[in-house]
Amino acid sequence: MDTEALRSFVRAAELGQFRTAADELGVTQQAISKRIAGLERELEIRLFTRTARGVELTRDGHTFLPHARGVVASVERALTAVRPGARTLRIDVLGLRTAQAVILHEYWRSRPGSRIDVVTLKVTDPWEAVAAVAAGEVDATFRTVTDPAGLPPGIRMRHAFDSPVELLVGPKHPLAGAVSLAPRQLRKHRIWVPGIAPGSEWADFYDQLVTEFDLRVDAAGPHFGDEVLLDVLAESGDVATLVGARDRYVWPEHQDLRRIPIALPSLAYPVSLILPSTNPHPELRGVLAHFASLPRLPEDTWVPSWATRP
Repeated sequence: MDTEALRSFVRAAELGQFRTAADELGVTQQAISKRIAGLERELEIRLFTRTARGVELTRDGHTFLPHARGVVASVERALTAVRPGARTLRIDVLGLRTAQAVILHEYWRSRPGSRIDVVTLKVTDPWEAVAAVAAGEVDATFRTVTDPAGLPPGIRMRHAFDSPVELLVGPKHPLAGAVSLAPRQLRKHRIWVPGIAPGSEWADFYDQLVTEFDLRVDAAGPHFGDEVLLDVLAESGDVATLVGARDRYVWPEHQDLRRIPIALPSLAYPVSLILPSTNPHPELRGVLAHFASLPRLPEDTWVPSWATRP
């Protein structure tokens, strides 16, 4: 059924005149008449009778009007849902406690009225997230591919921000009293990062980190959640882990965990945003501008070889 004919019928019924309806819809009176005549042929009923002042609904027209209004309203809602600038920005983050989600929340608080739907795709392969952007399942994803030349046509990767890395330890760890640490001071200490997914960008990050600084990163065992990891750190005298400086971790006071900055050089995880090359969601401009306003890291900050820059 022609939705424009339905729209014309609804406005003519509400206004009582074809001419006024035509002016409002930006078409000719003849076009309105043709649309409604076609609708009457399809329905095999009369919708209007003409009067000296315009048109009036027939009994069938009165019966049909609320249903036509419902269809027109549904079409308007559908168009609004996909109209750029009107629909909600749907963006994928690795986790709701990550720096990605924390900074997005800061952006949302600074821009009242911003419509953002933060989701976490249940994929570890960044190329699956790329496919989700290409398919329109999400508007953008905070993932990184180490070979951006392999991105499909119409998809690009932008540097978002660099996330400084900190050491997280419990009170029994020999490094617990440090104010800051250099990477060389982490050598021979067990850095436990369970659940590193093979083929992910963070797996390559840790591979390069180990090679560059001769660190001992242990990825043994599945990741049973942050609470289990924090429990282990609180009780251990030899286990530490690495976390992003902006990652959100909360633990009970009695665990007395310590977050220790790393410097000389600082270590950072480069966070990228993968999005469409053309006609990206308008809200992404503001998001990227917010990232660009974040404090810069020291010039000597170490990042992996595949890190992109603005």
